[in-house]
Amino acid sequence: MLTFRKAAIVAALMFTIIYLLQSSTPPSNKFAAESVDNAKPTDRGVTHPKSTGSPTGPASQLSRPYPPPHGLSKDKKTNQQTLSSAEGKSLPDRLRYQFPYNKDEKFPSYIWQTWKNTPASGDFSDDLRPQEASWTEKHPGFIHEVITDQMAVHLIRYLYASVPEVQEAYNALPAPVLKADFFRYLILLARGGIYSDIDTTALKSAVDWVPSDMPPSTVGLIVGIEADPDRPDWRDWYSRRIQFCQWTIQAKVGHPVLRNIVASITEDTLRMKKLGILTLKKMDKSIVEFTGPAVWTDIIFSYINSPEYFKVEQSGKNITYEDFTGIEKPKRVGDVVVLPITSFSPGVGQMGAKGEDDEMAFVKHDFEGERRFRYASIGIRDGHADTNMTRFLETGVGENQTNHQRLAN
Repeated sequence: MLTFRKAAIVAALMFTIIYLLQSSTPPSNKFAAESVDNAKPTDRGVTHPKSTGSPTGPASQLSRPYPPPHGLSKDKKTNQQTLSSAEGKSLPDRLRYQFPYNKDEKFPSYIWQTWKNTPASGDFSDDLRPQEASWTEKHPGFIHEVITDQMAVHLIRYLYASVPEVQEAYNALPAPVLKADFFRYLILLARGGIYSDIDTTALKSAVDWVPSDMPPSTVGLIVGIEADPDRPDWRDWYSRRIQFCQWTIQAKVGHPVLRNIVASITEDTLRMKKLGILTLKKMDKSIVEFTGPAVWTDIIFSYINSPEYFKVEQSGKNITYEDFTGIEKPKRVGDVVVLPITSFSPGVGQMGAKGEDDEMAFVKHDFEGERRFRYASIGIRDGHADTNMTRFLETGVGENQTNHQRLAN
């Protein structure tokens, strides 16, 4: 006969068994739990998984699944669009749907860099290790990733699965330097954070890049001045009178400048591919005008002068280089902050740049083969490259130091 006491004991045993089964079941998402051995503590009491090196499979097998960046609002009402709103739309509109922009969010805690090998590889250059490590040291609460070419292909396939022409454009680009340019815009559009070239050294944390009178909720993009050549022959040396650098950029997900440059490069790439001129010798645009600092600068100026985003002054006067030349402190226009040349080019000894010990010096760029050489005026005129320059560009970034030295001289 089943007494009340026996029934209670049986019920207790059943609950205990169910509890033990549930607690022993592994999480369904393989990224939901990281082992303690594969984590690193930060000074903020936050734990982030370590990088695990280069993947060999699809994006789902990357060292981490690149979830939405930290700080994304749970309330999507302010920026979510219906699926039907993206159908039949232009590429910029579909990118807007896929990566909505919310200025009020925090800057994502990501640092992105690219190179041939990851720091976990024995082939990673010893000369670059202190520079790469400086970003982790100055940003202990950030996720820091060095992305290889192989990783980039899988990551773009994962992030831009719903925008196939972006994938097609990236894969069609004829030189690693073009892909390196394109990748920085793509990763910042989709995930935000900081992109910086591998040969840069972080001198100060990004937390200190913008003064306290510019609240983060009012800023969506931070750029620095690369060149401010106040001389009559500036066209012989630079593509623009004021040129914004793209070796270091900080942005929030979906910023319109990133959306517009991704659309521009995608459309130009597919156009030249269709015409059969998508080679370094036949392209109808130079590298700087196609993916580099010239088009980057143009799109920033177009954005800050666009009535779609800002109230254009009644005088009709555009914002031009004159509004930024010679600045020594950060200047905000709308949601874009422009840093002075010292911030990302300290110690270059020209164009008003001050030393590395200046309070506005944030990032040092060593220019070891990744930027200056591929935009050298030698061999590149009107979008065409001579044989030596073409061979150099096609070998990949940092592939041949002898070529670097020869082209610089």
